[in-house]
Amino acid sequence: MAKAGIIGAGSWGIALAVLLNNNGHTVTVRSSSQEVVDMLRTQRENKDKLPNVKLSEDIMFTTDISEAVCGMDLVIIAVTSKAVRDTAQSISKYVSKDQIIVNVSKGIEESTLMTLSQVIGEEVPNADVAVLSGPSHAEEVGRGIPTTIVVGAHSRKTAEYIQNIFMSDVFRVYTSPDVLGIELGAALKNVVALAAGIADGLGYGDNTKAALITRGIAEISRLGTAMGGKLETFFGLSGIGDLIVTCASMHSRNRRAGILIGQGKTMDEAMAEVKMVVEGVFSTKAALGLAKKYNVELPIIEQVDAILFNGKPAAAAVKDLMIRDKKIEISDKSNWDNGR
Repeated sequence: MAKAGIIGAGSWGIALAVLLNNNGHTVTVRSSSQEVVDMLRTQRENKDKLPNVKLSEDIMFTTDISEAVCGMDLVIIAVTSKAVRDTAQSISKYVSKDQIIVNVSKGIEESTLMTLSQVIGEEVPNADVAVLSGPSHAEEVGRGIPTTIVVGAHSRKTAEYIQNIFMSDVFRVYTSPDVLGIELGAALKNVVALAAGIADGLGYGDNTKAALITRGIAEISRLGTAMGGKLETFFGLSGIGDLIVTCASMHSRNRRAGILIGQGKTMDEAMAEVKMVVEGVFSTKAALGLAKKYNVELPIIEQVDAILFNGKPAAAAVKDLMIRDKKIEISDKSNWDNGR
């Protein structure tokens, strides 16, 4: 059995702690808040972030980051995307050579346009950095609802090691070498989920949702392949799979925030009401920065940016998407008769 340290005691960190504990592994969860640690130790539940998910007495909690890193077979980073660099800096002096770090946070660093595993690799160059992503709401993973996910790593050995640790009869894990593609799908789907929520808030229907999901994955894959990601990744678990669940579920904080924005609330009002970090807000600017760098069109994400940061009315943004220049969906015209 493995020893796992989890940095972050939010909903996802706690859900993974439950999963790994159920798999028989030794788990230590680190939170920067003594108040949160005391609550978890005494109540054995995070009632704010993951209510009704009871925590085994075997799961340990600490504020000491070294206790969640030193001697661990793998360290899982489960903090907000904005906190990943500071977290990586904090653990760097404790990480041993080739120690495995699994990033489960989703986002792109706006100031550098780096993926989060790239950020971790820059701050902890002696680590073996992998990613875990896919359609996996913490609320369901914590309750043992069957879930399927993908691990991306730079070596098959690392990917299969992580696969074996996380795999269970309710948590199926696939492996992939496409770390970049997995992370881009994970980050950009949050922006499209905001758009899907906005459409819901405007009172639009299933047709609109299906269009946003379909054209959203087209945008994500267009940018992702331009950056070197594999096309099949974006039509897999960490691409279309994660996009569907994030656009459709009320577990999705991005969709919930989008609904509030569609109903007329500002970005700040929506984030305050959701009471959780809405990663899509922070990924929008980064996505447009990457689009400019790689000369890729992202019309849906552009309109989300205009709504969030320029005060554009949501209904006007949808209309502008609908009346864009005519396009062809399949670029290969070889099957068309000439002149028809």
